[in-house]
Amino acid sequence: MPELTQQLPKQLTPGRQRLVLAICCMSLLIVSLDNTALNVALPSMRREFGTSVAGMQWVIDAYTLVLASLLMLAGSTADRIGRRRVFSTGLVVFALGSLLCSLAPSLETLVAFRAVQAVGGSMLNPVAMSIITNVFTDPAARARAIGVWGGVVGVSMAAGPLVGGLLVESVSWRAVFWVNLPVALVALVLTLRYVPESRAPRPRRADPVGQLLVAALLGSLTYAIIEYSLPFTVVAAIALVGILVYEPRRAEPLIDLRFFRSAPFSGATVIAISAFAALGGFLFLNTLYLQDVRGLSALHAGLFMLPMAAMTFVFGPLSGRLVGARGPRPSLLVAGTAMAAGALLFAAFEAETSTPLLFTGYVVFGIGFGLVNAPITNTAVSGMPRAQAGVAAAVASTSRQIGQTLGVAVAGAVLSAGLGSAPYGTGSAHLDGFVAASRPAYWIITGCGLCVLVTGALTSGRWARRTAERTARRLESEEADQAAATAPSG
Repeated sequence: MPELTQQLPKQLTPGRQRLVLAICCMSLLIVSLDNTALNVALPSMRREFGTSVAGMQWVIDAYTLVLASLLMLAGSTADRIGRRRVFSTGLVVFALGSLLCSLAPSLETLVAFRAVQAVGGSMLNPVAMSIITNVFTDPAARARAIGVWGGVVGVSMAAGPLVGGLLVESVSWRAVFWVNLPVALVALVLTLRYVPESRAPRPRRADPVGQLLVAALLGSLTYAIIEYSLPFTVVAAIALVGILVYEPRRAEPLIDLRFFRSAPFSGATVIAISAFAALGGFLFLNTLYLQDVRGLSALHAGLFMLPMAAMTFVFGPLSGRLVGARGPRPSLLVAGTAMAAGALLFAAFEAETSTPLLFTGYVVFGIGFGLVNAPITNTAVSGMPRAQAGVAAAVASTSRQIGQTLGVAVAGAVLSAGLGSAPYGTGSAHLDGFVAASRPAYWIITGCGLCVLVTGALTSGRWARRTAERTARRLESEEADQAAATAPSG
């Protein structure tokens, strides 16, 4: 079956490899930049649509929720029908979703169009990583390429608030979505011209029931948190039980629960959810505070948050090198400590009321988040068989999106409960009310940082590595037994 064999990426020249890397990084840039820039635009959207805190939560969570639900499906589909094909489709859908978002006449349509945008986004980052892995066959070159890829996240974190602030202040919040269109068009043309097609030699079979259960779990849980709905909490619990019962019975499940026998893999999942929940909640609260309470413009709010973005930009690459030299443990321990300390300044010392303390919180939290990203994927794939490393990395990526979804949902729900029906706006009369209402959310974010610290300490030591080795041997043995059972006799 020649259509299932991969084209030989080793035939690509170094220049062509770098071009493919640049194309893949363009997709990551527009997806990441869109998220960070959009946070600064939330107060402008809230004023135009006259919506509540919950409405702003849905603008963020509609995207991350759909993205988290579809990441693994998009990756397995790309392995089956072609990575370039799925990647190109993702660029088209993401651009279409961005255009629709910029034209949205109401909050409801904006939320719906954000979901369309997320369908396209789910086909970009995980598939781009697969393309990079297949194009860069030399391990050292592949490591450098992945380092560049990770650096783009730092660039988007640093540039997003400034770009978003400039666009909102000079044009409108709708311009945040316009930026995606020319970049996506250029990336699409270059992809069709220069990116080689590739497929997995033995792609995983589709798991529609597992996909439906995952979507039901994430969607109902998020709705239950934002809207305080008990029936949807029950739906989430039923979906979780369904996953635990159904998935182990499949030969090729969407979520292979056997992976969780590895302590590093389980730890990476918990760390990803905790770290990105902390980030999502932290950005959401501070965006609303800076503009709606302090009365800053979108641009000045972006400048205020620049210290956090700059620390993420600086410490992200440093963490990658530290993981390569010393393993994930040092990065995880410092990351958890710094994220917890940064949030604690808001939870216990009301950092909002003092500009120097506010900036200190941003710097410390930014250092922590910059350090945490690199070891997540490393810890997830630690000890995994090479054939399963891609799936393990996809679960880690999905966990990041789940964490951000839950972080925004929980922080917004706590803030809404604290504010009650009382309006909040600019000026000192509203400062005390907002600070008091957001304090419980910051304690939760502090707890997320401590969870990164404790989980990192428990799942990066000698005992944890032994569980990963046992899991890898068991997976390889079971895969070999399945292959022997399905092989034709004689």
